[in-house]
Amino acid sequence: MANVAENIVKTLHANGIDRVYGIPGDSLNGFTDALRKDGTIRWVHVRHEEAAAFAAAADAATTGELAVVAGSCGPGNLHLINGLFDANRSRVPVLAIAAQIPTTEIGTGYFQETHPQELFRECSVYVEYVADPQQMPRLLEIAMRAAIEQRGVAVLVIPGDVALAEIADDRAVVIERARPVIIPSGAELEKAATLLNAAKKVTILAGAGVEGAHDEVIALADKLAAPIVHALRGKEFIEYDNPFDVGMTGLLGFASGYRAMEAADALLVLGSDFPYEQFYPDHATTIQVDIRGAQLGKRHPLDLGLVGDVRGTAEALLPRLATRDDRGHLDDATAHYRKTRKKLDELAVPAKGKRPIHPQYLARLVNEYAADDAIFTADVGSPTVWAARYLSMTEDRRLIGSFTHGSMANALLHGIGAQVAHPDRQVVALAGDGGLSMMLGELLTLTQNKLPVKTIVVNNSSLNFVELEMKAAGFVTYGTGLENPSFAAIAEAMGIFARRVERSEDLPDAVREVLDHDGPALLDVVTERQELSMPPAIEAAQVKGFALYAIRTVMSGRGDELLDLAKANWRQLF
Repeated sequence: MANVAENIVKTLHANGIDRVYGIPGDSLNGFTDALRKDGTIRWVHVRHEEAAAFAAAADAATTGELAVVAGSCGPGNLHLINGLFDANRSRVPVLAIAAQIPTTEIGTGYFQETHPQELFRECSVYVEYVADPQQMPRLLEIAMRAAIEQRGVAVLVIPGDVALAEIADDRAVVIERARPVIIPSGAELEKAATLLNAAKKVTILAGAGVEGAHDEVIALADKLAAPIVHALRGKEFIEYDNPFDVGMTGLLGFASGYRAMEAADALLVLGSDFPYEQFYPDHATTIQVDIRGAQLGKRHPLDLGLVGDVRGTAEALLPRLATRDDRGHLDDATAHYRKTRKKLDELAVPAKGKRPIHPQYLARLVNEYAADDAIFTADVGSPTVWAARYLSMTEDRRLIGSFTHGSMANALLHGIGAQVAHPDRQVVALAGDGGLSMMLGELLTLTQNKLPVKTIVVNNSSLNFVELEMKAAGFVTYGTGLENPSFAAIAEAMGIFARRVERSEDLPDAVREVLDHDGPALLDVVTERQELSMPPAIEAAQVKGFALYAIRTVMSGRGDELLDLAKANWRQLF
């Protein structure tokens, strides 16, 4: 008779799961041995459980299918928590098997005892403790369905002895994702059409919820003569083949996106949870469409909230809209975008003399030389800024990051999962030096699993975005400097092809060489530490903050930092 662990593996196999991320441990022995005996599911061995969870998140994000991760009891599965938070907040389906200490020892303060069902409650849509083998496989089926249907993390906490216990019902149920089409009522659609038809200047804000609705959103924009601003998580789904695109808004965006929203008298928010309240126009009629009703009005007051998926709602709304002949707002917004884009591109040039490389130039070259179907991952902080501004999407390119949870060190970890899920596609991890060094051991995961991830290190010897935040708030930078080794030398010691570049003239060939390498490769690029990434709207408080920073920096005897800042950004400021 099969045991609980063997039934789990049987069910995973029946559902098309062919890989599990994790690190073995004694409390997981029943599960890993069941994988060994089954032989159809690959164990993707990482060096840290956090990497396993982030990898599973990227796997689920790029495939749209359930990904699985496992952690041993106590510290083992506790290490999963950051990656599971990322997966849950990114709304991707992940099943986590969290092993537990022996059942008879729970509550005694036993070695490695924790209570995962409490620890994981905030970062999951479902978490349950399996105390008796008779609860299985029912709880497994509930957990899988919750992860798939709610697009989040489901956690099963299973003691090692329960995993090895005989199971009474050795069934293996296939969980198929339901695909309903949800649209607002006719009356709600009519109200939305009335509001939009009455407006003179409509702007669309598109988020991650426009996935699968590219053509329908373009059709809406055409009929409404509306520029399309995208949030960061919407970039990969709406930026390509889009004559209405005017870029991003928000802290990482640029002026044209901000301006297109400010100029509107009606804002149509499609599938976006864009969090920055100060970037919404106060004067505009605001309509929001989201598949989750609880999200409506969460970020900004609404005139109308519609529950529906974007594609179905757009299709139902289109026939109710009048074709707008006046395209002045659209023409103005797209013209401003072209100017803004030109100014951004003018910053993506080689540095003069012996100065460190401009990160914009690095991002531009990566964009030009990467494959048309590349999967990009980007660390939180300045790598995300440059990815957002200089990586252009195609229908087949993807851009994955910790864009909602905002965790450091995600780029390489997401890259692992993306490459495992897509072995024949180019995966490019745009990593910060702080992020990469935090999880440096995962470079060994690339060599051990023969994963040809291309890691591009933005090496500015600092926690760069944190420094910018300090400057904007008026603080003298403190505690943000990094004494870095040669990441290329470290990578080579780990069996990875690597190049280190310190001058702009050497960068194009190095980028091509690394991206073309057959196997894992790393490019360590020494970039300008003082490069500013300006938000699209500089608030008075930020101007005041920079002035305070300048005064305090001089007073602290670090005036040379101001000179470096001016030298690095002269072309931006004048």
